[in-house]
Amino acid sequence: MVLNNGYSYLEELGARAVGHTLLSYLTRYFSHSSQQLWQERLKVGEVLLDGVPSRGDVVLRAGQKMVWNRPPWLEQDVPLNYGLVYQDPHIVAVNKPSGLPTLPGGGFLQHTLLNVVRQDFPEASPLHRLGRCTSGLVLFARDKVAAAQLSKDLRDRDLEKRYLALGQGVAQQEHFEIRAAIGPVPHPHLGEVFAASATGKASHSVATTLEQREGSTLFQVDIMSGRPHQIRIHLAYVGHPLVGDPLYAAGGLPLTHLPGLPGDGGYFLHAARLVFLHPISREQVLLEAEIPEILRVGG
Repeated sequence: MVLNNGYSYLEELGARAVGHTLLSYLTRYFSHSSQQLWQERLKVGEVLLDGVPSRGDVVLRAGQKMVWNRPPWLEQDVPLNYGLVYQDPHIVAVNKPSGLPTLPGGGFLQHTLLNVVRQDFPEASPLHRLGRCTSGLVLFARDKVAAAQLSKDLRDRDLEKRYLALGQGVAQQEHFEIRAAIGPVPHPHLGEVFAASATGKASHSVATTLEQREGSTLFQVDIMSGRPHQIRIHLAYVGHPLVGDPLYAAGGLPLTHLPGLPGDGGYFLHAARLVFLHPISREQVLLEAEIPEILRVGG
């Protein structure tokens, strides 16, 4: 555990704040903390409106600037390392370990891949993210030109992404074309999480059976869209939730009995391969990350 330096969260209030008091707004939209805890923070002056400590009964207006000056907190121990896969003057690709968050959030500020990569490459900016407990390839840009071009390529789906995943149950077919839409659904602890939803956004994955094991199946998964938790949801949707997944059940919906949280670990998912055009030379680049033993054929 390490004590970080704290952080100031800034939000310019929009239409959703109108009619709320500061306390009701914080309780409604930042439900990771209880009303009582927000009251205590307001009492000691941690929350500012337009630069001034504010009471909880103040009625909010659109356009106000709200800041929560969060005091330093202890961050959970996580692997603080990465494998360097590729570097040149414009891009860096690394192999992220399972358990290390890509970006700040969920109680993590300094214990992130972004922070440890910037110790070696201060200018690096991540172009995409992996879930905390997903391992594998993360691509960073080292300059604005590379960042702009690769961001466009990502939006245009000009990058090929291949994952390896260990699913529950023995697959009875070699190939799965999965197009279940993904969107927010109710969750007993968080209000809502992403899952299979008829009203969600179009999503597309192709899963191929690599190896049948006793009670599980090793899959190769190529994704043609980039929805949150897409592989976890899609494999669950076709009846093969990831082994150890604390959140998703068969059908692609959250577990109803002792449901986990999106950042909880225990599953095996690895971003194994990236194929893209170099942002400057526009030559094809193929990158592969070392595969965890449990996700190797014969592993």
